[in-house]
Amino acid sequence: MTEYMKKTKQLWLIALVWGLFSACGEISPAEEYTGVPLVILDTDLGSSTDDLFALEMLHRYQQEGRCRLLGVVVDRMGEPNAAVADVMNTWFGHPDTPIGLERKGIPEPRVWINYGAMPGYTDADGKPMFRHSVSDYASLPDGYLLYRRLLSAQPDHSVSICSIGFVTALAALLQSAGDEYSPLSGVELVRQKVKCIYVMGGVFGQSVEPDFNFSQGITFASDFFRLWPKEIDMVFSPMEVGEGIEYKPEQVVGDIPWTDAHPIKQVYLRCDCDTGQRMWDPMAVIQAVEGDELFTLSGRGTVSLTSKAETVFTPSAAGNCRYQLSGTAEWNATMLEKIRYYNKMK
Repeated sequence: MTEYMKKTKQLWLIALVWGLFSACGEISPAEEYTGVPLVILDTDLGSSTDDLFALEMLHRYQQEGRCRLLGVVVDRMGEPNAAVADVMNTWFGHPDTPIGLERKGIPEPRVWINYGAMPGYTDADGKPMFRHSVSDYASLPDGYLLYRRLLSAQPDHSVSICSIGFVTALAALLQSAGDEYSPLSGVELVRQKVKCIYVMGGVFGQSVEPDFNFSQGITFASDFFRLWPKEIDMVFSPMEVGEGIEYKPEQVVGDIPWTDAHPIKQVYLRCDCDTGQRMWDPMAVIQAVEGDELFTLSGRGTVSLTSKAETVFTPSAAGNCRYQLSGTAEWNATMLEKIRYYNKMK
């Protein structure tokens, strides 16, 4: 047998063994990355309504084939907040979207608009207004475990994380050890699977002041900044970017004339949402799905966190961090219309 024939036979045997193992479920290599954004949303549902619009947009993007929503990590503790995610996922046609719940996070963070009762709303006849897909919220995995499960199943360097709340689950993920989902530590799992993280947070430019989300749980935020792999890109959406994008309550309600049984509309009908709510959180989602072209970004650099939850940006061509810059009035209006477009969809 020639050397060529021997090598051909060896390759054939390897392919045969791989195929047999794969067919038996022993080997399940991650599917090839197609370029469609694979998104995990990490959100503090149950307070500000911009989280609701961010989740709504991801479902609408998914319907258009522009992304895949892999899962929702609810980083505000409490099963009612997970129920909000469940109702949203179910109403928008993706009831099987996995949900993770934070159980060891920030005990009593500030609540701006309390819509935690939304999953239990009833109609005029006393019947439940919204369907649920999760029968037992106590059975939901911890947020960091859902991260490990989802990340381990994805192609390398393919996942975009949208962090629009606290970083409690992310801190726990980074501190986690190997388990049944992956032998890798949390840091190594992020390094291998994550493409970029889009963070709603940070205060940059001339201002030096604490960031709200980070200051609510400074220990978690410190661990997150300390452990996040420096090779993986981070894009911040500071509060001032969404500050000029106000979706007024009368607009929200008026944009959904075709039904009252809409979770966001009901929140606006039953809660006091006239609190100066701005569209901060959707900015991270829009960039994660639609790319950088819609935004003006800083140069590259590094970001460190002080003990007072201040974010310090240091320019560096080799840095992994950038941040969105505030837009013009025209740009703000364009972004608002984009959010309204998806909220108007039936």
